[in-house]
Amino acid sequence: MGIEVGGLLGLIWLIILIWAIVKVAKSAASTAAKVIWILVLLIFPLVGLIIWLLFGPKG
Repeated sequence: MGIEVGGLLGLIWLIILIWAIVKVAKSAASTAAKVIWILVLLIFPLVGLIIWLLFGPKG
């Protein structure tokens, strides 16, 4: 049962991460800012997502 739960949580985490990357790509921020945010999200998935939610481009 542990493997199935871990796999499901991993899938949910991946969906949230992809959603954040898409939101960054569609934002009105500059290209450099978009690249930096996407790199932060990819290199530091958990911390990057939290930082993006707090300080990322709005709208």
